[in-house]
Amino acid sequence: MSTNPLIDYFNNILPLNEEEKAFVERIFKERRVKRRQFILQDGDICKHNTFVVEGCLKMYFIDRNGKEHNLLFAIENWWIGDIGSFHSEEPSQLNIEALEDSVILQSRKEDQLKLFVDYPKFNRIFRMLAENAMVGLQQRTIQNISSTAEERYVDFLKRYPQFFNRISNVQIASYLGVTPEFLSAIRKKIAKS
Repeated sequence: MSTNPLIDYFNNILPLNEEEKAFVERIFKERRVKRRQFILQDGDICKHNTFVVEGCLKMYFIDRNGKEHNLLFAIENWWIGDIGSFHSEEPSQLNIEALEDSVILQSRKEDQLKLFVDYPKFNRIFRMLAENAMVGLQQRTIQNISSTAEERYVDFLKRYPQFFNRISNVQIASYLGVTPEFLSAIRKKIAKS
């Protein structure tokens, strides 16, 4: 496996020159992750920015009652990481776990900072990624406070049809903030209508 999928990803945003491609190849390291393996656990410092080449991962928080709350799923050509811990170098409250056997590319903070300084094009690329993530977070927050669970589920299916056969209903329920039983009732109601 090479960094070609990541270089293709960057090229779709802003075309890279050969020197920029070579630097990406140097700083991003491939890692193979088995299903149920963690790339980050609560209490650890997030030391890598992660790009998913193959597979599916989830990022979640466990509350003081032991309940899991899924915050994000990441599949091919998506990024995942605890951005707060990555930048502050303080322990994370989040977990990132593979839902499938996965292939990821990771860069360390110091390498990413060098990337921004030596190749300013990446400042623009990562700013665009951060802006898109912020828009998505705002939309999700608005939806969580203004939509019914059924509306959130229907929107999830429309936005992320690629997740439908890859993520269990238990995981989707956690992401939507409902119980698996409630999600099952919603699915039955939708199937009847």
